[in-house]
Amino acid sequence: MKKLDEYVRTIPDFPEPGIMFRDITSVLQDADGLQLAIDEMQNLVKDLDFDVVVGAESRGFIFGTAIAYNMKKPFVMIRKKGKLPCETISEDYELEYGTATLEMHKDSIKPGQKVLIVDDLIATGGTTKAMIRLIEKLEGEVAGVLVMMELKGLKGREALGDYKLFSALAYEGK
Repeated sequence: MKKLDEYVRTIPDFPEPGIMFRDITSVLQDADGLQLAIDEMQNLVKDLDFDVVVGAESRGFIFGTAIAYNMKKPFVMIRKKGKLPCETISEDYELEYGTATLEMHKDSIKPGQKVLIVDDLIATGGTTKAMIRLIEKLEGEVAGVLVMMELKGLKGREALGDYKLFSALAYEGK
């Protein structure tokens, strides 16, 4: 059986020279790769105490819902601004060129709930930090952050400070 990193396609010089783009679509397109990614991620948090799984649009939905289902936990969506139908809270965060806004339903996390954040990757940590702020606005407790891939050269782990980060794969570069 192949290892998880063997399912990740690397595209040199995308989107700009010097960048090694790690493409997860090749993992998702292969049934064995997808199953391996979810199993490996889930195994990293099998002993973590949490009540609910949160994932950000859109790739956090892929991994987060599967892990929530397998571990018999509810799943909460964090979406781009204007996509959720009920009363929301929002958080702005920095992008490479500008800002973006994430939202979640105001009633999606109960005070004191322990939350596992699931996403496909962590790079600089900006999106993850925005998710943490949303959860904490609702008085939830972030139990940990789980990603399939960590781009260590962009220092997202350091940006998270004391929050627990679990990554199935880690790449040294950007």
